[in-house]
Amino acid sequence: MIATKALSPSLGVEVTGVGNPLDDQLISRCAEALQWRGILLVRGLHLDDEGQLAFSRRLGKVFAVRGKEIFTVSLDPARNPTAEYLKGTFHWHIDGTTDPVPTRTTTLTARHVAMTGGGTEFASTYAAYENLPEADRKQYDDLRVVHSFEAAQRLVTPDPGPEVLAGWRKVPTRETPLVWKRRDGRRSLVIGATADHIVGMAAAESRALLDQLLEWTTQERFRYTHDWRVGDLVVWDNTGMLHRALPYSADSQRTLQRTTIVGDEELS
Repeated sequence: MIATKALSPSLGVEVTGVGNPLDDQLISRCAEALQWRGILLVRGLHLDDEGQLAFSRRLGKVFAVRGKEIFTVSLDPARNPTAEYLKGTFHWHIDGTTDPVPTRTTTLTARHVAMTGGGTEFASTYAAYENLPEADRKQYDDLRVVHSFEAAQRLVTPDPGPEVLAGWRKVPTRETPLVWKRRDGRRSLVIGATADHIVGMAAAESRALLDQLLEWTTQERFRYTHDWRVGDLVVWDNTGMLHRALPYSADSQRTLQRTTIVGDEELS
């Protein structure tokens, strides 16, 4: 029998008793968990690529990159040609902030785990916004932020060469609201590694506010840390959860498989 329990007071649900991962009851619990708790965990489900894709398609349209709907997360260049880029995921971020419509949902399954490190942390930008003092919410509601790929990559490589910098700048920047006013009435913060500066604010003041909001959002009461076991499935609401990988050795063999579900709400 399917049962659920909270992963932390503010976010996350663990589902137990799963037999068929395509069972309507599980899909329904997943949708509910993503809407109200942000993260769903099923321990030891051991989905292969075909099974993960079948599950993902029950959640929505799977995003394909260069014709591939599943992406290998590994720091080993032999397994992942973009391994160097993944070092940026050690910093808090939301995927797709430079896209008009960010990814809605992400799934990860664990094939190999690191002996030390390699966990994934999540922080709820819904809970963070809802718990701000009312005066702060009013102050932030109409602010806008410029997001860029360069801002995220400078956290890994603060002094890039001209060719590297030119490559980063091929990805267009995007201006978004600091507070995402959802069509269902909820609100969340749009912050993280890609947040370069607040429009119309002095650089030092802008950086200080963005850093302050990131520190507020990632405090323990709004956060969940997942320690991976082989076979785990984790699904999360990318639009409302900051996430980051905890550092691990590139030779650890840590390997996760990822799918992403196409978004359906514009960030503007």
